[in-house]
Amino acid sequence: MAVESRVTQEEIKKEPEKPVDREKTCPLLLRVFTTDNGRHHRMDEFARGNVPPSELQIYTWMDATLKELTSLVKEVYPEARKKGTHFGFAIVYPDPKRQSYWVKDIGNTVSGRKGTDDSMTLQSQRFQIGDYLDIAITPPNRAPPFLARMRPY
Repeated sequence: MAVESRVTQEEIKKEPEKPVDREKTCPLLLRVFTTDNGRHHRMDEFARGNVPPSELQIYTWMDATLKELTSLVKEVYPEARKKGTHFGFAIVYPDPKRQSYWVKDIGNTVSGRKGTDDSMTLQSQRFQIGDYLDIAITPPNRAPPFLARMRPY
């Protein structure tokens, strides 16, 4: 008699997020790289220990939402405060087999509008301490490239 598990792959993937007690948990250093042309940085810009020059360092927690991170970026870059500015988020992480990096699109936010990705957290996207966050900022008067494609991940 064969025994089968009734646990589906979706149930395995949906591990409940543990809430972070921000009073008792030390924040992590999130290294953020931004562009204002609507495109993410090329992966070769992260090669051999190099990083793009547009670094922003944010102390935050794993339960930080994309909307929360958008607000922090807007504090530093006044031109990104305009209503309708698009923010495309991607995690940049090292490939352990090679000396290179991979990129994973994780979501988008729009300044001044509510969206489905606003409440997405770093933790829910399997961000790991040491990964980078790459944010492609598109001004409101230009069509963002990410609206033309579905997220492949």
